[in-house]
Amino acid sequence: MYMHPSKLLILTVVVTGAAAAHDHPSASTPAAQFWQQALPGTPMPEAIADLVQKGIDHSPLVERYPSAPGLSACGAWSNLCTRSVAAGTGIFFHEAELRPGSAMALSFPAEVDTPILPHAVAAAAPFANLTAVFATFGVAGGSAEAEHVRDTLRWCEAPPRPAGERVAACATSLESTVRSATRMLGAAGGDGVWAAATSARLRAGLPRGRYVVGAVAPLHGDQLVACHRVPFPYAVYQCHMTTRKTDRAYVVSLRGRGGPVLDDVLAFCHRDTSGWSPDHPAFRILRVRLGTPVCHFVPYGNPVFGRKASTT
Repeated sequence: MYMHPSKLLILTVVVTGAAAAHDHPSASTPAAQFWQQALPGTPMPEAIADLVQKGIDHSPLVERYPSAPGLSACGAWSNLCTRSVAAGTGIFFHEAELRPGSAMALSFPAEVDTPILPHAVAAAAPFANLTAVFATFGVAGGSAEAEHVRDTLRWCEAPPRPAGERVAACATSLESTVRSATRMLGAAGGDGVWAAATSARLRAGLPRGRYVVGAVAPLHGDQLVACHRVPFPYAVYQCHMTTRKTDRAYVVSLRGRGGPVLDDVLAFCHRDTSGWSPDHPAFRILRVRLGTPVCHFVPYGNPVFGRKASTT
């Protein structure tokens, strides 16, 4: 893998499904070109490249995508994650379960792979104006979907900020998401930043069953930024930054019992949840109290960025 000529820059994260930029259909898009300039030497994860291309081939301005909470909303302390969404999926777990040979009961529904709009299109598309959003994307004003969109805008306008975490404004394009992440990491030029995402092959989810942990590898970095998709007619990301003092990130390989090794899944373990909402479903599902460590898998289409500490 190409190494940018600064000090100890890029963590090797190809195991998480990085796209071969020159082979992927999205390679010639403005988003891909921006990525190469903003994050030199860091390949775009395949799952993100897929969503970029889908934003061109199957634009939400032409095809309709439901704005409903999915597992993507459960990767943070937001109230967009509900018990009905998370229950029975196994998305939340204890860190002690992250060891080779450990069996986990999982059932990930297929994610609504809402496309990432090209930056120029996203800049012109309505976002904060509810009336315009409903009219443009065919959302019925009194529907449950409309309420999900309202919740997203409320969350984007005034997100909670747990102690020790920084939260960025919601981003409506890949370019805005990358800028938010690098700015939070203090690496405006992209130096030392790596990116990773759960394998694109988990787009279809995981059928209900028992899965065995094959390997666990830490994602190194003194600071981590996780970007979560929130319910909206097109891909909108909210990014938040944590540190190694409070969080750990891992690449976890899973396989079905007696089956082949599946692709890698990212996982986060939050060591301090005292700033979360006491009503977060993770506490009931894991039967623990506010403040107790909570781990969760990172669903398809949610990028994680980190910065490797430089050494002299």
